[in-house]
Amino acid sequence: MSATSTKATKTSKKATGEKKSTSTAKKTSPVKEVTSIEEKLDALYNLQKIDSEIDRIRIIRGELPIEVEDLEDEIAGLETRTGKIQSEIDEITEDISNRKLASKESEAAILKYKERQNNVRNNREYESLSKEIEFQELEIKLNEKRTKEGKVKIENKKELLTEATERLELKKADLETKKAELDSIISATQKDENKLLKASKEAKKNIEERLVLAYDRLRNNSKNGLAVVELIYGNKQRSGHRDASCGGCFNKIPPQRELDIVTKKKIIICEHCGKILIPSQEESED
Repeated sequence: MSATSTKATKTSKKATGEKKSTSTAKKTSPVKEVTSIEEKLDALYNLQKIDSEIDRIRIIRGELPIEVEDLEDEIAGLETRTGKIQSEIDEITEDISNRKLASKESEAAILKYKERQNNVRNNREYESLSKEIEFQELEIKLNEKRTKEGKVKIENKKELLTEATERLELKKADLETKKAELDSIISATQKDENKLLKASKEAKKNIEERLVLAYDRLRNNSKNGLAVVELIYGNKQRSGHRDASCGGCFNKIPPQRELDIVTKKKIIICEHCGKILIPSQEESED
């Protein structure tokens, strides 16, 4: 084997060795450390502060969004009602018109039957025509009766329609006022809310999914939107000890669980209300 060939072989082996070494280095590269319990709790508390501020902004709007929604539903109901009343009026009006035409046809039939009576050959034929005339006269009377009843119904329906229309106009004016008021509040707070919503979304990215799911579930089931609460302390006893309680339901926390919460060694859930407990921030600062 020539010296050049030997040198090339050594170079090739060296390159292969370097590749293997690089590959091994990639496989054994250190994995990112899992966030500690303390960091998880801090991240959850930070998320809670952001979401609580969002809640505060929405509380400023008060009951206006609900009032606007209720008014919109009521207006939709009134529009349906006025439309139904108008349809009923139109139906009765059409029925009256049809009865007038029917009465005219009956009158024409009576004239025809009377003319035929003048040319009858026997009493039987005469009586038959008389019955037809009597029937048409009864039809005319029935149409007149139904027409009068229909006109009374129309008057009643028109009163209901006027009342419903006036109420509808009042509700529409009220809705415009409420919407303008709500839009004014939203425009004043929307920028801050959007910023906080974005911050909340970003904060959740730094928290593992199972904790976020638990946090969201607790917030949705809570009237005040709190999922993470601080410990609160009562007055000092003679021994100098102060009892710790849950900041969510105010139930007393046993000393051992208090210690676990304060040291942030575990994620502790209140056994009464299910909220995530963290140390008192004021106590920590002191």
